[in-house]
Amino acid sequence: MSTPTGRQVLQLYRELLRYGRQLQFTDKDYFVNRVRKEFKQAKDIEKAEDIKFYFQVSCVV
Repeated sequence: MSTPTGRQVLQLYRELLRYGRQLQFTDKDYFVNRVRKEFKQAKDIEKAEDIKFYFQVSCVV
């Protein structure tokens, strides 16, 4: 797998936020805040293999 583009990362972020709106058995606000927090923490990652890892892990969830 090649390094995901910024567009793909943004698409994943949006999909996770949309998914959070559908949750029934989890606190929706907690989920959304956690997704935002994780993406903010990961925004400065520059190494290609780290970016791939975070992207793959997020796609599995």
